[in-house]
Amino acid sequence: MRVIVLGAGVVGLTTAYLLARDGHRVAVLDGARGAATQTSQANGGQLSYNYVVPFAGPGVMQKVPGWLLDRDGPLRFRPDFTWSQMRWLLQFLRACNAPIAARTTHALLRLAHLSRAGLHELVEREAIDFAFARSGKLVVHSDGSSMEGARRQMASQAAMGSVQHALTAAECVALEPSLANIAPRLAGGIHTPGEDAGDCHLFCLGLERLLRSSNFDVAFHYSTPVTQLLTAGGRVVGAATSAGVHEADAFVLALGNGARALASPLGLDLPIQPLKDYSLTLPITGTAPSISITDAAAKVVYARLGTDLRVAGMADVVGNDAGFDNRRLDTLLRLARGAFPDAADWTVLRPWTGLRPSTPTGLPMLGPSARWPNLHLNLGQGSLGFTLAMGSAAVVTELLGGRPAPIEMDGLRA
Repeated sequence: MRVIVLGAGVVGLTTAYLLARDGHRVAVLDGARGAATQTSQANGGQLSYNYVVPFAGPGVMQKVPGWLLDRDGPLRFRPDFTWSQMRWLLQFLRACNAPIAARTTHALLRLAHLSRAGLHELVEREAIDFAFARSGKLVVHSDGSSMEGARRQMASQAAMGSVQHALTAAECVALEPSLANIAPRLAGGIHTPGEDAGDCHLFCLGLERLLRSSNFDVAFHYSTPVTQLLTAGGRVVGAATSAGVHEADAFVLALGNGARALASPLGLDLPIQPLKDYSLTLPITGTAPSISITDAAAKVVYARLGTDLRVAGMADVVGNDAGFDNRRLDTLLRLARGAFPDAADWTVLRPWTGLRPSTPTGLPMLGPSARWPNLHLNLGQGSLGFTLAMGSAAVVTELLGGRPAPIEMDGLRA
């Protein structure tokens, strides 16, 4: 089958890879100049298969006012007064309750565990160097109530196959000595030994090189923005670009935030909003963490990627504004330097910002669209794009091939 994948980020490229391995003839279209130039370029670097609790949780609403009043807090909101943003926010608020959060977490765990298996198989099969490390993850908490909530979440996830351990503050430092500087404020942590880390950009570039080899029937068309999806006879028949129309038997929409504009004329109203995050990539010069670290209070993540330390965080609801906010960069730098003062060269920051395509519940939309059976969606992974990419691609590949989904799809269908 001829399949066009719209989007050359980590979600689109993993989809192209599995489709090509399934025997399809694949073309990847993207308006950018190359692979992974936007949201997939410099994300947090953590592959968190067991830490997928959605942002829309039962305790979030009590924290939001404090976050918004704190100029350096992890959440910032600037309304654009569009109907799409207002509706997304209302749907988000409705999702901030325990039953919905629990169902969402279970669905994301199923997808994440599928993704882990797929990525590990890819690493064993293909020669892609992306600073991959099966280093585990430690989420540290700064107050007793937060730690107790984490213990309850750990117990809930154990029934879904998650292997995690609750540690005291002293045990956290024993496991990761670089935490010594913040040890006095720690109440404990949750250690998940089965988590990974890797450089998403390098992964995408390596995957693209692999797909260009003679072993795969994949073509790439960059600097080729799709202006319209063409339909006839109840099906999508082509993708219109400035270079002409690309025809195919099936299409996969994996354009992240750009998907809404293409889908809207087809009667598909996709509930996706961009959440902006920031990262710094610092050369390691001293005592940096070997395990991936998440500071639950600051909502900042740290991942060792080869000889670099990736620091990432923030969630700014500011529409499609992709510009840098220097205050956010200052906050990241201050938090990272305060936590690991001897870790890196603090004069080489390599700042980045990206817009994560997020749904109100945190659940991605996967599989054939409601109105167009040969238009498959692979969208809305939000901050878990790298983590969920292989699993999402596996689901879409199976469904596009007319086979059953590899996992229970409750909550995940497009």
